[in-house]
Amino acid sequence: IAHANFNLRGKESNRDEAFVHSLAGKYKKAVWVNSFETKDYAAQNKLSIQEAARELRYTWFKELLEGMKKDSQKKCFIVTAHHANDNIETLLINFFRGTGISGLHGILPVQQQIIRPLLFAKRESILAYAKEQSLGWVEDSSNASDKYTRNFFRLQLLPSIKEIFPEVEDNLLQNIERFTEAEQLYNQAIQIHKKKLAKPAGDEIHIPILALQEAAPLHAILWEIIKPFHFNAAQVNAVKKLMDASNGSYVASPTHRVIKNRKWLVIATVQTLEAKHIVIETTEKRLLFQNGSLSFETLAAEGFRLNESAAVANLDAAIINFPLLLRKWKQGDYFYPLGMQKKKKLSRFFIDQKLSKTEKEKVWVLEMDKKIVWVIGYRIDNRFKIADASESILQIIWSR
Repeated sequence: IAHANFNLRGKESNRDEAFVHSLAGKYKKAVWVNSFETKDYAAQNKLSIQEAARELRYTWFKELLEGMKKDSQKKCFIVTAHHANDNIETLLINFFRGTGISGLHGILPVQQQIIRPLLFAKRESILAYAKEQSLGWVEDSSNASDKYTRNFFRLQLLPSIKEIFPEVEDNLLQNIERFTEAEQLYNQAIQIHKKKLAKPAGDEIHIPILALQEAAPLHAILWEIIKPFHFNAAQVNAVKKLMDASNGSYVASPTHRVIKNRKWLVIATVQTLEAKHIVIETTEKRLLFQNGSLSFETLAAEGFRLNESAAVANLDAAIINFPLLLRKWKQGDYFYPLGMQKKKKLSRFFIDQKLSKTEKEKVWVLEMDKKIVWVIGYRIDNRFKIADASESILQIIWSR
């Protein structure tokens, strides 16, 4: 038995702790008690008393579970006594607070290592059972006060609604089941859209603007894409406006930015002022980036005169598949240098080229399907060179 004493009700808090100890003796079970200075914790962390109490107890519960797992080598669980009325109140609080569809499933019966087996039972049923079985209990006097949000719903709002809809509790419990199933369908659809739209590129996420504009419902899809990066619901409209904003515009969360990068929205860490990965479409003619510019032109092989400058890449157009990815090189990168049949790590290639540390830091690569096509300004990959049978050539010119 685990009991959190929040020291909020003076002698009554101590009475509750004593009652728990008596249960431990009655049922011959171990008891763990932790005493918290909840008001101080709430003030220090700018939380309401309810939020502070919840954070304190669940953090402690987790510590208990970890300790028990080490001792017993078995998977352990915390079992709480949340019941059907708690679930109804949570549903209503979430609805009025505006948590979206994820808040309408109420309290989950299983959540990681927390189980709530009494969600099927209403408060009055539990009370009747306790009386029938001669079980003792103690009342928390704060339950009679409506100064807390949950108590207001319990003592004021729901009784008023019951006067008009006597079956409101049963109806809401049935709605929780429906909302849970609707949420499952919603999440399935969202995952399909996210897979189509949110393209991982290293430590960034790239979203094609044209495809995003055609997605429906746009607001919900965009919210689900940016939500994991600590954006709030009020920022969705600002991110939508980025689609028509000037290049380099961004919207920031505490940890990330959504950056307008030409035809893409890029989600990157908050330190990133511009995208580290640039997507190049087949229609690109000239591209500016941190290390200069790239010009693209497709030429007929007949009559073509080879330019052997290291600043020019001459590639077999037939085997180049767009989009291409422009990025800085990273450790572990390798390619097949022109004229070689074996792969070579870029770090080794740079040693052979006698590049300084500063020069290496400025190297960018052009990538296709996770294969390096060109180490810009140095060497193309042998797999993409012009062959005798080549009919057209993609020529890319780098200007500093």
